[in-house]
Amino acid sequence: MDEIDLKIISALQKDGRIANAEIARQVGMAPSAVLERIRRLEERGVITGYHAQVAPVQVGRSLLAFVLVRTDERTGEHDTAKSLVEIPDVLEVHHVAGQDCYLLKVRCENTEEFGRLLRDRVGSIATVRSTQSTIVLGTFKESMTLPLAAGEAVTTNGKKSGARR
Repeated sequence: MDEIDLKIISALQKDGRIANAEIARQVGMAPSAVLERIRRLEERGVITGYHAQVAPVQVGRSLLAFVLVRTDERTGEHDTAKSLVEIPDVLEVHHVAGQDCYLLKVRCENTEEFGRLLRDRVGSIATVRSTQSTIVLGTFKESMTLPLAAGEAVTTNGKKSGARR
């Protein structure tokens, strides 16, 4: 990836509905060339999708919690993760180092629903040994936007080449 790719990605992260012609204007290229670059970024898995940001409170998901899950899985097994990703209220599943095995980001309607989720969905997975929850009282920043350094080329494996353009 070069500096133009990074500029295109930055523009799309700021506004996933930005017009192709506007991106082309920002990067100083023809719209057809920008469209081709976007298609290549999608094909290579750099751009993985386009999503609407939804206000959780407005759709009845005001409770945000993080849950540490400890399992008795053997190293290298991820059957628990496969089960956890199937739970709709679980937004993220991260395999973590330390005493616990997984970190979940969960959105629910209220504490009653959250308790049912832990008891009936997470707790019913045979390999789950324990959970530890943290309920969020307020959020000051929540973003999926990745910081991209303009001027640094990035290789296909995600490492910076150090080359400035």
